[in-house]
Amino acid sequence: MFEGFTRNLRNNWEVSVQNYDIRYDDKYGQLAQIDIATEGEGYEPWVNQTLTSVNDCVVRLAVIEGELVDWHSHEHEDEFFLVLEGRLELEVEGRDPFLLGVHQGVTIPRGVVHRPRAHGRTVLLMVEPATVIPTGND
Repeated sequence: MFEGFTRNLRNNWEVSVQNYDIRYDDKYGQLAQIDIATEGEGYEPWVNQTLTSVNDCVVRLAVIEGELVDWHSHEHEDEFFLVLEGRLELEVEGRDPFLLGVHQGVTIPRGVVHRPRAHGRTVLLMVEPATVIPTGND
């Protein structure tokens, strides 16, 4: 019975991940003005758009709602999350979760197991190495 439950959870997660529109193209490149508020208004959940690159890192905008990815880590990369709209709960293994509101952020170090959950429609700006796989466990 537990095996069937686990399989259903995994199948639901795989469907959710398939519906996560991850756009790796560098939408603006460099030397372009970016209106972050307008970008955030232009998307519905679930989207992750690379806006620009800075050295070996990217600046990504995500519009999320609820929970998409399960507990995961990024073995080689740190991630910075900044909430632009909404509320984000970032559960981190071994400590109390971060509850982030507008204009609040946190850096999750490489190798730290975490799980993001948006309380309502939430717009995030993330700064991370370009090698980060948004759904985790790279």
